[in-house]
Formats: sequence, C-alpha cells, structure tokens
Amino acid sequence: MNKAAVKFNTQDQPEFFRELRSRVNAHFRDNNISKYANLNMKLKTVFMIALYFTPFVLMVTGTVTGTWSVLGLWVLMGIGMSGIGLSIMHDANHGAYSKNKHVNNFLGYLVNFLGAYHQNWKIQHNVLHHSYTNVDGHDEDIAKEGIMRFSPNQEHRSYFKFQVIYAPFLYGLMTLYWLVSKDFEQVVRYKKKDLLAGQGLTFRKAMLEVSFNKAWYVVLFLVLPLIVVSLPWWQIVLGFLAMHFICGLFLALIFQPAHVINETNFYEPDEFGSVENNWAIHQLLTTANFAGNSRIFSWFVGGLNYQIEHHLFPNICHIHYRQLSKIVKATAEEYNIPYHQHRTFFSAVRSHFSHLYKLGTNTYDMKLTAA
Repeated sequence: MNKAAVKFNTQDQPEFFRELRSRVNAHFRDNNISKYANLNMKLKTVFMIALYFTPFVLMVTGTVTGTWSVLGLWVLMGIGMSGIGLSIMHDANHGAYSKNKHVNNFLGYLVNFLGAYHQNWKIQHNVLHHSYTNVDGHDEDIAKEGIMRFSPNQEHRSYFKFQVIYAPFLYGLMTLYWLVSKDFEQVVRYKKKDLLAGQGLTFRKAMLEVSFNKAWYVVLFLVLPLIVVSLPWWQIVLGFLAMHFICGLFLALIFQPAHVINETNFYEPDEFGSVENNWAIHQLLTTANFAGNSRIFSWFVGGLNYQIEHHLFPNICHIHYRQLSKIVKATAEEYNIPYHQHRTFFSAVRSHFSHLYKLGTNTYDMKLTAA
C-alpha cells in the first residue's frame, strides 16, 4: 500500500466546513467567551491531578496502611490516571487548554506521569489519528496487525473470532504496553517515516528522552513504593498493575466506541493515495458521539463523548463541546451529512463489541459482499 500522505477530496462540499467554522466562530464571538479553558476546566484540572497524586502520597508516607486500603489507593490512582489522560493532557497536547504554549507544554507533559511519552503521543494522536481517522495504513489507532481486526479492509485470521472475548484484557494492558515497549517501537518507526523532525526531534534525542522518562517513572511509581510501603512486594506490584489495567481499560472504552463501531466507515486509499471525501465530512463519517445527555459522565471523560466536535475542532477546549454539538449537528443535517450518535455510553460500547464480533467472524465482510 502507498504510505504517502492521504489526499482528501477538496471538491466534496467544501462549503460545509466553511459554514460550520463561521458558525462556531460566531458562537464564541457573540457570547464573548474564550475557546480555551474556563474556571470549570481549571477546577477539574486540580481535581484530576489530586485524584492521582494524593493517593500516592498517602501510600508512600504511610498515612494509609493495610493491604486493602493500599489497594484502594492504587484503584483511585488508576481512575486519576484516566482522568488526567482524558481531561487534561489531551487538551494540552492539542494546544487547546491555553493560548499560552508553555501552559500547554507543561500540562501536556503529564502524560509521562502515566508511563507514556508526550512526543510520541502527539505524533500518533494529533498527526496520524486526527489527520487520517479510520484510514488503513495511516491511522495507528486501528493498526493492530496480527492481534486484532478493527477494519473490514484488514486481513482476517481465524483466531480473530475470539477477539470480542480477549479485547477487554488487551485494552487493560494498553498503558503498560506504553510503558514497556510501545514508545521505543514508535520512535524507531517514526524515524523511518520522518515524523520525528516535526516535533523537533532527532532519533538520538527521542530515544534518550524516552529512556529517561521511563526510568524516573518506574523509580517513582514502582521502586519507591516497594522500598517504603510496609507490605509484601507482590502486593505493591499487584496494585501497580491494577492501576494500569483500570486506566488502560477505561481509556480504550472511551476512545474505541467513538470510531470503531458498526455505524462508522473505514477507508483504504486508492492507488493515488486519495479517499473520496472532504476532510471534514470524512471526520463525520468515521466518528460518533455518545451519552450526550450525561453531564457528569461527559465532565469526567473530558468531553470526549463529543468526539465529532473534538475531531472537527481539536484546538478548542473540550469544556465547550456540549454547546458546539448543537451547531455541528444542525449544520450537518442542513448539508445532509450523517451525524452518528448513541444515546448512552453502554449502547456505544455494545456497538463496538458487535463490530469486533462481525469482523472476527467475517460476517461483516459477507454482508459487504452480498451488497
């Protein structure tokens, strides 16, 4: 497959995004509000950071002791990890938290406290996923060759019929994979694809930064508790693994139902590297919202249940997505463009696992062939 940059069809209703952008800009102008974080967002930032670091301090200072109590602290840290990932560093690494790039860089670096590497995250998420959503060979979020099948364009293997069963376990290992192996693999891969330079990195610098960040992370969050917490070593390791499993599972179950579901489309560029749609329309065809009426849920998951609005306007803080969704949906309807959404989080998750089942048993392909 040609790995050159994907070319979108600029002649496919370009007036849609022009009009949508105009209406969104008018929303902020007419209401005299900033596109960046407001007081609500700043309070959330304090809460999520405290939810992650406070249990850790209570544990290593011996303020909280006992097997079950300490395990409970690890669980809270897992929830805090996902909260930071969804609600803070995500906006910051998109440059959407603040108009001050130093604030964005500072808060974006928090992903390193989750075991990942901020520069790789920007390449995979901002550059590849947002630019080429659900495009095989380009969007790394759906590239799990030999492990899972997310797109009907990907090769089917007999054991994929079990992927609907083993998927939750693999999702729970996601942040551990970041920590142990993924970032190193990505640096090598991004060097070959000439993507490191876009982040101002050389291969050597990227490898040194990844190694340094992994080292201090392991010392701080694993070695230190092993030394100072008066519990058997295996209980500390179990708690550390539980924290990562909770975070990984939660992150996956928020992002997967936004793109990898029955309703969304998947694409493979033609021989010239082109796809059929305008970029903005492509985002609507490959993305879905869910649980739009649940304010508490939306607050915790960083507004990423409004994934359509996030993909169209990633440079706007998620705290505004609820209001923007009304504008986006109305405009999409005017231009006869699909606006995928599930009423609840659980219906979106159900659609995701239904999609995995169809791809795993090859019934998805059979329906396409029959059509």
